Amino acid sequence: MEEKKRATKELLSTITDPSVIVMADWLKIRGTLKSWTKLWCVLKPGVLLIYKTHKNGQWVGTVLLNACELIERPSKKDGFCFKLFHPLEQSIWAVKGPKGEAVGSITQPLPSSHLIFRAASESDGRCWMDALELALKCSSLLKRTMIREGKDDMSTVGTGGEHSINFYSLLRAHNIHGFQFNDSDHLKDPDLYSDKSDREGEQDHEESDPEGLEKSEESDSDTSERQDDSYIDLDPNEHLRETPYLEQSQEELGEAGEAAQTETVSEENKSLIWTLLKQVRPGMDLSKVVLPTFILEPRSFLDKLSDYYFHADFLSEAAIEENAYNRMKKVVKWYISGFYKKPKGLKKPYNPIIGETFRCMWLHQKTNSKTFYIAEQVSHHPPVSAFYVSNRKDGFCLSGSILAKSKFYGNSLSAILDGEARLTFLNRGEDYVMNMPYAHCKGILYGTMTLELGGHVTIACEKTGYSAQLEFKLKPFLGSSDCVNQISGKIKLGKEVLATLEGHWDSEIFINDKKTGIVDTFWNPTTELRQSRLTRCTVPLEEQEEFESERLWQHVTRAINNKDQTEATNEKFILEEAQRKSARERKAKCEEWSPALFEQDPITGEWHYKYADTRPWDPLNDLIQFEKDGCIQTKVRHRTPMVRSGSLISLSNQGPRRDNCKCQVGSPCAPPSL
Repeated sequence: MEEKKRATKELLSTITDPSVIVMADWLKIRGTLKSWTKLWCVLKPGVLLIYKTHKNGQWVGTVLLNACELIERPSKKDGFCFKLFHPLEQSIWAVKGPKGEAVGSITQPLPSSHLIFRAASESDGRCWMDALELALKCSSLLKRTMIREGKDDMSTVGTGGEHSINFYSLLRAHNIHGFQFNDSDHLKDPDLYSDKSDREGEQDHEESDPEGLEKSEESDSDTSERQDDSYIDLDPNEHLRETPYLEQSQEELGEAGEAAQTETVSEENKSLIWTLLKQVRPGMDLSKVVLPTFILEPRSFLDKLSDYYFHADFLSEAAIEENAYNRMKKVVKWYISGFYKKPKGLKKPYNPIIGETFRCMWLHQKTNSKTFYIAEQVSHHPPVSAFYVSNRKDGFCLSGSILAKSKFYGNSLSAILDGEARLTFLNRGEDYVMNMPYAHCKGILYGTMTLELGGHVTIACEKTGYSAQLEFKLKPFLGSSDCVNQISGKIKLGKEVLATLEGHWDSEIFINDKKTGIVDTFWNPTTELRQSRLTRCTVPLEEQEEFESERLWQHVTRAINNKDQTEATNEKFILEEAQRKSARERKAKCEEWSPALFEQDPITGEWHYKYADTRPWDPLNDLIQFEKDGCIQTKVRHRTPMVRSGSLISLSNQGPRRDNCKCQVGSPCAPPSL
């Protein structure tokens, strides 16, 4: 016991001893989301002292390392990022300085529960991380002695000097919230983490601290750091600044069967088709061919992709289903539910132009939650549409991208949707990866023009081992009307078939349980079910940005609805020509298009939503999920840091660093301490 007290006394005395320094150098520290402040950092056993200048005369704050954990934060920017954070989201700061200072020298507040640092180079950053790990271990003794209460402990340490007494008291009170600055009201500013604050933060810094602030590093491509933007820290009673949504007033819904998927082409339009066919040859990709407007559905493909979420309540049910087999069945049921909503006749949605976006959301009455959908055309050649769906309260999100291709075969053509979607259940860490069927149109030159779905679909969850295989069947040449829209499939665990599916995707599907032999109705979009669909809400036209789908295509849509094909063709040409002109200008300037809401993984090629938040819903902290300017956010009681990194470091050194791990907090491979 005496030895512990002696060691504690020696450790505490190092706080005011200028000769005891583990490491000291300039580091950039992030305050607001897009602003970095260059400060002088002095690492000592158990603490990290931060000063405005290297002369140690202007104290900013003291980080109590015994309350912290350390994590690397990979970044595509120059330099090396790492993060200190409190695992329980409490304050990491001492309330006074090493000399008893009560107020720091910088007015702009730093985050209370975490700090992100950037060193000038990777070697410097690695050196700092190694030194911090050493200091963290030194602080373990402080952490143990901190638990003890009583005057005896205080008097024992008291002989070490007045400053040691004060600092020891602060260590024992390390969980006091708040860090004192000259203007403590900043901590209560509801705009602190808002977009407005981010834009103005750099200017405010420059006015208050022209010497100590580096210029803002605008678009830091570190996904983890940017993901803090998905959280906004507001007073629970404060009104949200969110995008206004209105319930969709009307929508077209074709009936079941072949009648809704056929088109009788007039003689006038047949001549247009013949003119079009002179431009193509069998096997050719039609993505660059201008299609006549009479076959267009008056909405964008980005809007069309949202049809899969009118029954997102099936995913809400699946997320809380305890049985993995039943979860897979609910996922399959949800997947099939996205196809029966179709327009009457043979119609094709608009090809989105690059930079086009679409957003909408669905209201869940049973769970009092919302499912948000965000999509963006991230590439034109090849045409790629990226999308993201989120309902954190109900425990699921979904992301993916689709590369649209089309092939001409003479009397038929196929629209191929190449890509996959990844459905994640947040509370379980389960990913369900799935692909899409293709659309097949036949009867172009002779016969009746008919649109069908075909191809094989796989829905697989690697974690549980369950999978589903579905086959969308084309109508046989001599088949009857009953052979239209057929689907068959099986649900498996590993290689074992547990159940088979058979029926029509736009009407009734039956499931045959192989163990019991019982056949039940698996899916049937009855009138009652259609009427019970979730209510979709869209952004009013006057609230939309210039490149949002409805506003962008409004003149084409109006002409099609008025059956004015000439006007529709002219308006469509204007948009397409503007897109071609922009592409030529970018090419002349050697510029590449940069999407606003999505970014591409340089290794896998996958597109990821920039503001994705896949943390499980915390009912004690999370209040409501909302969307503003394409950014899906969560209103919380207390702001918490994102812990999502390219590598996680075990502070106990029980194993090597996982430099390629991209785990979320709570995932199976994350250290227990996180």
